[in-house]
Amino acid sequence: MLGFKHQKNTDLQTIGQTCKTIYFINKGIARIYYFKDGVDITESFSFENNIIARVESLFTGKPSRKAIQALEDCEIIAINSTQLFKLYDSFPEIERLFRLIFETAYVSTVERIESIQFHTAEERYNALMKESPDVLKRVP
Repeated sequence: MLGFKHQKNTDLQTIGQTCKTIYFINKGIARIYYFKDGVDITESFSFENNIIARVESLFTGKPSRKAIQALEDCEIIAINSTQLFKLYDSFPEIERLFRLIFETAYVSTVERIESIQFHTAEERYNALMKESPDVLKRVP
């Protein structure tokens, strides 16, 4: 594990890079984004006390079409996935912890997809404001 500070509006991981790191955000906001038809699209945000990783790349070992960017100056702990996965064999508690973390993230992803499928943009915006009223103050 490595703790460090990362500057606002810079990428932690770039598009085309294979994800080998899981980040824990102590302070700040980061996002996963990609480009579609030349437009910058945010897939998700991660705030304090959350992890962020490009799991499709992390678990397949393939380069990602997405990037991770700090939206504020961040304090981050980087966890090397290869080392973490080796710990799973020695410490089943760590494997269980990260399984629960990834299960929660998976459920959030499904909920986000269902929100897009079943709710209007206005309904999604109102839900965001209810869940995270400070988000517009912190996210450009």
